[in-house]
Amino acid sequence: MTEITAEAWPEPPIAGTEAAAVIGALERQRATLAWKCSGLDSAGLRATVGASAITLGGLLKHLAHVEDSHFARLWLGSAVGAPWDTVDWESVPDWDYRSAAEDTPEQLLALWRESVSRSRAVVDRALSAGDLGQLGAYTTRGGEHPNLRRILLDLIEEYARHAGHADLIRESVDGLTGEDPDFG
Repeated sequence: MTEITAEAWPEPPIAGTEAAAVIGALERQRATLAWKCSGLDSAGLRATVGASAITLGGLLKHLAHVEDSHFARLWLGSAVGAPWDTVDWESVPDWDYRSAAEDTPEQLLALWRESVSRSRAVVDRALSAGDLGQLGAYTTRGGEHPNLRRILLDLIEEYARHAGHADLIRESVDGLTGEDPDFG
């Protein structure tokens, strides 16, 4: 996996626009996950802590799914593509976590990076047409549509929650700690 260095560490702007701050916060969370998963072999990506079955590889695959599903389903109102569209989520609701053990580190990283790239392209197109207040295509049972701001904030929350898992798992693998390469 690619190493993340302090020089490349994304930081949200100190006094940027709302969109730049939100996207900057998301990019920092993405970088945290990439860094926590970097440099590990298959065994490192399959390591668990305590009774939890969560692995770093599972987190990569799960967050790739979250990236794709948030923007396909909530923003575009379309079906989520491969490999997610072939999964029987009702029978195996945690397929992304479980199936990650069958993938190589390179496959997991590529899957995640491709999902992130698709998400970035969707957000770039959306922001070229307006601001974070634009409404997505998804309609809730109450008839509401999430705006781009809410979709991005939910994605940040998802990454932040799993960054805590990644911290614990990575520390158990090789002692790596810290929030970014400057403070490891």
